[in-house]
Amino acid sequence: MPSSVSILIPIYNFDVRPLVNDLHGQCEAAGIGYEILCLDDGSTPDFKQKNKEIWKRPNVIYREMPQNLGRSAIRNALGKAARFEFLLFMDCDSRVVSPLFIQDYLYHAAPDYLLYGGRCYADQPPADSALLFHWYYGRQREQSTAAARSRSPYHSFMTNNFLVPKAIFLDIQFDETLLQYGHEDTLFGMELAVRQVPILHIDNPLEHIGLESVSSFLRKTEQGIENLVQLNRAGKRIETKLLKTQASVEKWGLALPIKWAFSIFKTLMVRQLNSVKPRLWLFDFYKLGMILVKRDKTEP
Repeated sequence: MPSSVSILIPIYNFDVRPLVNDLHGQCEAAGIGYEILCLDDGSTPDFKQKNKEIWKRPNVIYREMPQNLGRSAIRNALGKAARFEFLLFMDCDSRVVSPLFIQDYLYHAAPDYLLYGGRCYADQPPADSALLFHWYYGRQREQSTAAARSRSPYHSFMTNNFLVPKAIFLDIQFDETLLQYGHEDTLFGMELAVRQVPILHIDNPLEHIGLESVSSFLRKTEQGIENLVQLNRAGKRIETKLLKTQASVEKWGLALPIKWAFSIFKTLMVRQLNSVKPRLWLFDFYKLGMILVKRDKTEP
C-alpha cells in the first residue's frame, strides 16, 4: 500500500471548500504523505474568492490559470505538477460519502493498473424540479456497482474519480485537441485498453452534487457529440453505444426519417425531458438525431 498520494482537482465554477476539507481530514487521519492540488480553470470571480480559502490548510495548493485550458489540458497540467507516485483525480462537483475513501483507494493501489471508484447520486430527487432529469439520468445510467462496471471495464471508466500511477498517466494523458466537454474519458479508456493497462473497479464512489438543468445538460450532450464527430473524422473512432446505433440506422437507410423526426419534434422532446417523468429512451433518440445532424454539418 502506498504511503503518499497527490489529490488533483480541476475547478470550474464550483465551491470546493467542503470537498477539500473532507479530503484533508481523511489524509491527516490516515497519517500519509499527501498534497491536494487544485487548479482553477477560469471560474468567475465569486468562486475564486471562495476557493482561495483552501490555501489556509497545510498541503493544499490552489492556483488560478491565466486562461481557460479545457477539461483535458487542465487534467494534464495537474498530473504533470503532482509530486507523488499515485494520482487521485476527481471532479470538483463531488462529495465524499465514505469516511474511508482515501484509505480504500490506497489499500487497492498498485503500480501496474488504474483504479476507478465509481459515481453515485443522492437517494432522494432534488427539491428543484429543473434538476430532476440530471439526477434521474445519473441514477439510471451512471451509478453502478463495481461488479457491474467490471463486466465492461474500459467502457465504464469516467474521469470523476480515479487513481492512477503517475508513470501510466504521463505515458497516456488526455487528448488536448478536445477543447470542450465530452468523451475525453472515453478516449482515455480506449488508450488504456490499447496499451493493455488493467482497470480495477471498486466500490468507492464520490457523489455527484453538481446537478444541472435540462438545457445545460443538453448543451453538454451536444458538445460531447461534436467531440465524437471530431474524433471520428480524425481517425480516432471509438466504441460507444451511440456510434453503433448510428451505424445501424445508416446501414438500414433510416437516417433521413430520423433526422426529419428529430427536427420536427425536438422542442417537444425537450419539454418532455423537463417533465416530472422524463423518458430516457427519448433522450437516446434525441442524441441519435443530434449526431446524424452534426455528422452532416461536418462532412466536407
